[in-house]
Amino acid sequence: MQKINEFLLFIDGYLGSHTWFIILLLGTGVFFTFYLKFPQIRYFKHAIRIVKGKYDKKSDVGDTSHFQALATALSGTVGTGNIAGVALAIHLGGPAALFWMLLTAFIGMTTKFVEVTLSHKYREKTPDGTISGGPMYYMKKRLNIKLPSGKTIKTGHILGMFFAGATILSSFGTGSLPQINSISNAMFSTFGINKIVTGGILAVLLAVVIIGGIKRIAKVTEKLVPAMAIIYFIGAFAVLAFNWENILPAIASVFSNIFSGSAATGGFLGASFAYVAQKGVGRGLFSNEAGQGSAPIAHAAARAHEPVSEGLVAILEPFIDTIIICSLTGLVLLSSGVWNKKMENQFQYADIEVLDNEYSDADVDDIHALFNHLNGSEKLETFTGSLEVENGEITNALTMLNARSIAEDVKVYVNEALYNGMIQIEEGRVQTELTELNFVGKSLMHSAPLTTEAFKRSFFGDWGQYIVSIGLLLFAFSTAISWSYYGSRAMTYLFGSKSIVYYRIVYVVAFFFAAFTDTTIIWSISLITIVLMTVPNLFGLIILRKEVKSSIKQYWVDFKEEHPEENIKLS
Repeated sequence: MQKINEFLLFIDGYLGSHTWFIILLLGTGVFFTFYLKFPQIRYFKHAIRIVKGKYDKKSDVGDTSHFQALATALSGTVGTGNIAGVALAIHLGGPAALFWMLLTAFIGMTTKFVEVTLSHKYREKTPDGTISGGPMYYMKKRLNIKLPSGKTIKTGHILGMFFAGATILSSFGTGSLPQINSISNAMFSTFGINKIVTGGILAVLLAVVIIGGIKRIAKVTEKLVPAMAIIYFIGAFAVLAFNWENILPAIASVFSNIFSGSAATGGFLGASFAYVAQKGVGRGLFSNEAGQGSAPIAHAAARAHEPVSEGLVAILEPFIDTIIICSLTGLVLLSSGVWNKKMENQFQYADIEVLDNEYSDADVDDIHALFNHLNGSEKLETFTGSLEVENGEITNALTMLNARSIAEDVKVYVNEALYNGMIQIEEGRVQTELTELNFVGKSLMHSAPLTTEAFKRSFFGDWGQYIVSIGLLLFAFSTAISWSYYGSRAMTYLFGSKSIVYYRIVYVVAFFFAAFTDTTIIWSISLITIVLMTVPNLFGLIILRKEVKSSIKQYWVDFKEEHPEENIKLS
C-alpha cells in the first residue's frame, strides 16, 4: 500500500502539485476577474440581497432556496481544510502561505460565479421530478464539436462523463472517507470514544440525512452551517483576545514575505517563494473548491428564474469559506505562536525522514542546507541502514527530521515500553513490520493537531481542544453530507436516477469502515481526482466565456426593467 501511495503522489507531482496546474487555476480566475470587471467586488452587496430572498418569485423552479443552496455548497467546502488545511499550509510555507490562500479565494469568487451560472443555466429535470445540474450538463450541451460537413462529434458528452466519473471518485476521496477518519481520530484522542462507535453512529445519521435527498440535505445544512460557524468563532476569538498583542505582528507576517518566501524562525526551517505559493494556492483550492465544479451541482438545485442570480450567490461562498474562516484559523495559529514551536508529539511515519549526517537548526550553514533540501533545490543524502536503539534512544550519529523540522529528544517505544533493537531505514524512510512501534519526541506539528494546540492558548485553556474536536466533527460531517449529493447527481448523469440508491449504500458503508481504517491512500487518490474534475471544467468555462458575458449583460438589462428603483451600475 505504501508503494501504491508513493506512486499516486508521484503522479500528483505532475498534476495538482505541479506549477502548470496553479497557473491554469489562477490564470482562469484572473482572466474572468478582468474580463467581467471584478464582479466579486461590484456585485457583492447585490449577492447578499439575493440570498435574503429579496428578488424571489413564486414561479421560480428548483428544489432549494438560495440560502439552502449556499449552505449546502458551504457545508461541502467548509470542512477539514478550514481547520487542518490552513495549519498544513502555514506549516509547509509559513505565514506567507496564508496570503496565497486568500488570493486564491478572492480570484475564486469570480470562478465560482462563472461556473455556477453555466451549470444552473443548463440544469435538467430528472424523471423523478428533482433538479440535476453541474458542469457535466453544460459540457454535454455546449462543448460538442461541429464539423464543416454538419456532423456533430459528441465531445461534450464524453467530457461530461469524464467529469462525472471523477466526481464520484472525489466524493469518496474528498467528501467521505478522509472526513470520517479525521472525525474518529479526533473523537478518540479527545474523548476516548472508540473509532468503531463513532463510525457506526455517524454512518446511521448520514444514511438518515442523505436518503431524504436534496430537500432534507438542505434543511440539515441550513441549520448545521451557522451552528458550527458560531461554535468555531467563539473558540477562535477567545484565542485572539488572549493573544491580542500578537495580532498585528501576525497580520504583518502574512504580507511581509509574499514574494520572497518565508524565512527560518524557531523550529521552522524556511520555505522558498515557489514552495510557499504552490502550497498556499493548493490549500486554497482544497478549502473553497473554486473551479473544481463541485459546488455548482448544489447551486443548480436552487429556485431561481435567472442562472446569473444563483451565480451571484456563489460569489459569497469562497468569501465565507476562505477569506473569513481560513483567515480566522490562520490568525489563531500565528498569534498563538504554535506554528513554529517544537512540541512533544507522536511522529507519523510519513513525516519522518532520516538524514545521513548531523545537522543543527542553531547553525546558519546547516539551516541553509536544510532549507534547500526541504524545498527540493538541493537534496541532502538520506540514511539507509539500521538504527541502533538502546532503552528507547537512537545511538547513531545522524539527524531525524519530523514534520519538516529537526526532531529532538526522540524516544522509541513498542507497546508503550522503551524499545531495544534495530530499525531498518531505507532512503530515509522507516521500514518495519512492528505495528506498535512509535517514535515520540519534540518537533513541529501540522494539520488538526497544530490547530488544537493553538486553541489551547486561550482563556479556555485545555478546554479549547474540545472546540476543535467538535468543530472538526461538524465541519467534516457536513462535508460528507454535501458530497453524497454531488456523487448522486454524477450517478444520475451516468446511469440514471435509479442508480442513486446503490451509490448511497456504498457511500454509507465505506464511510463506516473508513472510521477505523487508514485512509492515506484515499487522500492521495483525491489529489488526482480534484485535478480530473478541475481541468475540463476550467477549459469549458474559458470556451464559453462570451456566452457567460452575454448572459450577465442580459440579466442586468432584465433586472433594471423589473426593478428600476435599484441603483445598479451595469458597466
